[in-house]
Amino acid sequence: MTTVENLFFNKVTIIGVGLIGASFALALREKGLCKTISGSGRKEENLKRAKDRGIIDDYSLDVKKACEDSDLILLSTPVGSFKDIAEEIKGVLKKGAVVTDSGSVKGRLVYDLEAAMPGGVYYIGSHPIAGSDKSGIDDARPDLFRNARCIITPTVNSDENAKNKVVSVWESFGTRVETTDPFKHDEIYAVVSHFPHVAAYALVNTVADIDSKYIEYAGKGFRDTTRIALSSPEMWRDIAMFNKENLIKLMDAFKINLDKIKKYIMEDNGSGIEEEFLKAQKLRESLK
Repeated sequence: MTTVENLFFNKVTIIGVGLIGASFALALREKGLCKTISGSGRKEENLKRAKDRGIIDDYSLDVKKACEDSDLILLSTPVGSFKDIAEEIKGVLKKGAVVTDSGSVKGRLVYDLEAAMPGGVYYIGSHPIAGSDKSGIDDARPDLFRNARCIITPTVNSDENAKNKVVSVWESFGTRVETTDPFKHDEIYAVVSHFPHVAAYALVNTVADIDSKYIEYAGKGFRDTTRIALSSPEMWRDIAMFNKENLIKLMDAFKINLDKIKKYIMEDNGSGIEEEFLKAQKLRESLK
């Protein structure tokens, strides 16, 4: 088993230096787990700022160049770009390199990324349950992952040593690491994360359909309920597309519950309305 004491990377590459990628880099630095951190992404201005702030040591807009001779590569871009990036970099990855990610969709994508790895290079899926509606380096911090849950999604094909390295990295940041099947992961997070984001976007758009000026009257309840609608539309577009089967099922289930409440309202059935609200309240109270 890899331990923090013998866990050290000569070079780590972060592809996508946003909130998660930059916080990953800062946590690596704080724990002294690497010598050099390289960054890559689409916007040179962002990469230059990350270098100036000491988040990364160097950067390249050429993702292949950024990954040359790297021991650990973190994919922290929208999940829709993962397969293209894997295909682009696979020719320069050195034997023994480990590729992981911070994406919130796994499922079939895990197997596709595994298959894209050249011989002697290993992919292990990971998903830190951290972050916020912010997405830039200005909010990055080394303790972002502390006390957070991190889901690792190995398969029967996963290299045990590579898996242990990825687990040890996240544990060194103070996360509570769990392992689960990639498809089970997507089923769980469709319920507790992906669908709530979709619903928040839809709720705000519903206000716009009635009268966008009404948003000026929103109080704390509306702000709390829709905060996640401030999240990156690009990132959540990809999540919705890559986890669409689970999301469609949830939309159907949500419609059933909404229609039930609508029926009770139309019937002036106060006890039915209260019963539905009470059921939801009790489950929500169980969330610590």
